[in-house]
Amino acid sequence: MFDRVRTRLEPDETSTVGLFVDGPNILRDEFDVDLDDLREVATGLGRTGILRLYLDEHATPGLIQAAEARGFEVVVTSGDVDVKLAVDATALATDGTLDVLVIASRDTDFKPALEHAGRVGVETVAIAPGSYGRSDALGNAADEAITLGE
Repeated sequence: MFDRVRTRLEPDETSTVGLFVDGPNILRDEFDVDLDDLREVATGLGRTGILRLYLDEHATPGLIQAAEARGFEVVVTSGDVDVKLAVDATALATDGTLDVLVIASRDTDFKPALEHAGRVGVETVAIAPGSYGRSDALGNAADEAITLGE
């Protein structure tokens, strides 16, 4: 279940959507985020071309397996996932792969990636794991802000 805080985007089956999930930041017990809910948001915006979950080296095999079973490509990095996610999202927005960039995080570090995508003509969406975990700066940088669990 999710609540659209600001709605500017209309679903478009011809748009290619890329969903980039900051796993360590939102897959926490206090947020109770479900990967199926994240996928539902992305599919509601268009054709999902990319579903990626970024995790650090502490990710459990069970989490990786569950994400893959739900259609996510899992990217495991050593250390902080923010740089890898931001670089990948920016590159795919820039090269024309994506029409809609969706970042699920509560981390303001992704604001420049959303801003860049917007400058190159890509629609942007920020997904927060609940009001408690919402970054207003991240949501304000996106064309649409969605809060899960409300």
